[in-house]
Amino acid sequence: MEAAGLGIFMISAATVTSAFEYPHSPLHDLFTDPTIRRILIGFAMGLTAIGLIYSPWGRRSGAHLNPAVTLTFFRLGKIRGRDALSYVAAQFVGGTIGLWMAASILGLAIEHPAVNYVVTIPGSEGTMIAFAAEVMISFGLMLMVLVISNRPSLNRWTGVFAGTLVATYIAVEAPLSGMSMNPARTFASALPAQLWTDYWLYLIAPLSGMLLAAECYVRTNGIHRVLCAKLRHHNDARCIFHCRYHI
Repeated sequence: MEAAGLGIFMISAATVTSAFEYPHSPLHDLFTDPTIRRILIGFAMGLTAIGLIYSPWGRRSGAHLNPAVTLTFFRLGKIRGRDALSYVAAQFVGGTIGLWMAASILGLAIEHPAVNYVVTIPGSEGTMIAFAAEVMISFGLMLMVLVISNRPSLNRWTGVFAGTLVATYIAVEAPLSGMSMNPARTFASALPAQLWTDYWLYLIAPLSGMLLAAECYVRTNGIHRVLCAKLRHHNDARCIFHCRYHI
């Protein structure tokens, strides 16, 4: 389910980006302002994230779809080591297969330099700015997840908040780092593009930002306030985590 989830996210990212950024696409001609195109791409990807989180599979797996999210919940004691390892492996494999499927369908559009397999690389501001930006957006996402998902009165809105952040980050932050927050997502694009520019950044920065957010949350609220590793808890779906949500 985690593999399929990130695979679908990558298919959506490749398709939407090609639709707006490929120079021969009608949507590219219709929306000539790159900022407007980026906002529309962000809106589409935010809806994709929301759909995956609230889907039956997302409710069951927890909808991490990101090794940094999984490893942060592992640090918080919510997921067993073997499950965390399996999740991370599935996310890398699923994201890669998803982009391969998108490339098989999109052909020249995804290969064009304007799309280039939706790679994430540092922008014109440089590597260190990209690193700082990735840390900040990853920190913001994880802190939001912990604050919202661990309040039963707000938990049902976690997916909406997450999708809104994804859309906002793509619209605002993407020029700085490409807006990854996800080592598996960046790997899936870098592999077919054979473009590994500062890949270390996308391994370290998202995990650093999310671990920092977890530390801040635990120091403020206590480890006991971390109820589950699911973004959207659903009591009718099997939960494999060290869950305290029923309490």
